[in-house]
Amino acid sequence: MVLVTTPSAEVSHALARSLVTSQLAACVNILPAVTSVYSWQGALQEDSEQLLVVKTRRQLLSNLNAAVLRLHPYDTPEVIALPVTAGSRAYLRWLCESTSKPDLDVALAAGGTPPLK
Repeated sequence: MVLVTTPSAEVSHALARSLVTSQLAACVNILPAVTSVYSWQGALQEDSEQLLVVKTRRQLLSNLNAAVLRLHPYDTPEVIALPVTAGSRAYLRWLCESTSKPDLDVALAAGGTPPLK
């Protein structure tokens, strides 16, 4: 699971749609109203933001991070991964089935056969 803050509903929805359609996330929850208090460049800041809760797999974190950095308007967007230690077996199966399979994608793109597991 990954947390990402955004400055607006437009950015939240565009980022969520991009992550899901690219299969970097199975689901993205958009929490529309959070207040962030933080220090930035030596000054105390307080901003209204939105929070994305991104459901993904550990193997996709690098690609997900790269996508957020490419699409996000902030110079330093928040991308924080949290471990999922347990969950509904059916939900976790669906999450895996709904996200891309890096090994399979790499093998197919190279014209090879998928690895056997």
